[in-house]
Amino acid sequence: MTRDERVDLFMENAAKVAAEPVRVRDAAGMNAVLNGILEESDSVYCPAVTEKEKAVEIPEQKRSQDYTTASTCVEEVFGGIAETGSLICSSAEGKTVQAGLLPLHHVAIVAEEHIFEKLDDFFTSLGEAPPTNITLETGPSKTADIELTLTIGVHGPGRLTIIVY
Repeated sequence: MTRDERVDLFMENAAKVAAEPVRVRDAAGMNAVLNGILEESDSVYCPAVTEKEKAVEIPEQKRSQDYTTASTCVEEVFGGIAETGSLICSSAEGKTVQAGLLPLHHVAIVAEEHIFEKLDDFFTSLGEAPPTNITLETGPSKTADIELTLTIGVHGPGRLTIIVY
């Protein structure tokens, strides 16, 4: 499977689980997508650790230093799984895995080259020293009670936007 085929499959499957995937070619495209999201957000957390995170343009009055109180988290995640449309959030390189899981809206940036065809491909890529924490996120948080009343956002973000580039 080619990279473009993996990305297309990832985006198709992410949309099936109610995520909002979008593919961009550069930081300008990413920030164009983020502009509309940031207008709707009260406070935005972005760790600004990776090069892609450092390119995120957040108005100073909306920037939050604390992911636990932010309404939106914008972060680059470790990767994605094409067969399920899942995100891979990892503690590699000192990342805070919970940062994207607490705010109401998680905006995940995924590098095209870090989209794996299958979960097994991801685990094979880890080698001898896997991260201490790996979380898979498949769409916004959904749960239902015994009467099948669906509730969104109880155990994680109620909205998930995925920016692939």
